[in-house]
Amino acid sequence: MTNSFFADIAKEIGNEYAGVVSDGVAAGDTSNFIDTGSYLFNAIVSGSIFGGVPGNKITAIAGESSTGKTFFCLGMVQHFLQSHPDANVVYFESESAISKDMIESRGIDSSRMFLCPVTTVQDFRQQAIKAVDIHLSYKKEDRKPVMFVLDSLGMLSTTKEVQDTQDGKDTRDMTRAQVVKSIFRVLTLKLGKANIPMIVTNHTYDVVGAYVPMKEMGGGSGLKYAASTIIYLSKSKEKDGTDVVGNLIKCETKKSRFTKENSKVQVRLFYDERGLDKYYGLLELGERHGVFERVGNRYKMGGSNLYPKSILAEPEKHFTPEVMQALDEVAAKEFSYGS
Repeated sequence: MTNSFFADIAKEIGNEYAGVVSDGVAAGDTSNFIDTGSYLFNAIVSGSIFGGVPGNKITAIAGESSTGKTFFCLGMVQHFLQSHPDANVVYFESESAISKDMIESRGIDSSRMFLCPVTTVQDFRQQAIKAVDIHLSYKKEDRKPVMFVLDSLGMLSTTKEVQDTQDGKDTRDMTRAQVVKSIFRVLTLKLGKANIPMIVTNHTYDVVGAYVPMKEMGGGSGLKYAASTIIYLSKSKEKDGTDVVGNLIKCETKKSRFTKENSKVQVRLFYDERGLDKYYGLLELGERHGVFERVGNRYKMGGSNLYPKSILAEPEKHFTPEVMQALDEVAAKEFSYGS
């Protein structure tokens, strides 16, 4: 009786996303997570060091200018393509900051990265939705893993702003926030159905008049509502002697449907082909929860007291499967809801 009732509803309403919950929620269930290339960043976004960003939802990476948002995204792109030999990336770019040399110097296979320069939010809406529809047009067994990136939302104009500029008008398009919200209302469901993860970078600004210093993400509320996870970034330089070789990036969860909000970690991002440091931060995580014992400025490992730099130089030797399992359990305790 009930099943035939549901079947009749599905037939009449013609909603491609509708269905019985026991059969799975087409745009809501997350069955896989995309490894970001950093165990600690995986933990802060999914609650597991073996997780990562959700494989069918939007993750927002926000920060002030020059906090490493683009480099951070490229680090995830690099690891995604390395982990999935048949995967592709569609990269929507609005800052004219990407070059072939930049991509290839970071060890990214440029033949599997499709760059789409976009100027307006309308351009992005049209091209992103068409790209998802093309992906869905293939038979399920023929679909290859794909990741979308928008870098960045904050730099996108609107068709009205472009037209006003051409007409010599110096006015601001007050409807931009509504247009952005409408884009993500449509795109969120489509990405969920297609099992496509999307990374969106955005700018932050200081809130004027706030009682305590705080930052807010620009562009209205559209991305805030659509993103399953929002991470704010800040950075400092990582040096090898006197040479700057990368960034130490502080990550704070501002919104998450998988982990505790306001969690903070620090990850390391190299400028070269090494990208995100996979093991950085695990020693400190283990120390906080008793997995590792610290003796002065060294860690006790297998009967020896070793400097962190020595451990991270040979991570596979010291981070055994048993140690990684213990770290995964304490990561769930620190970052997951209900723990």
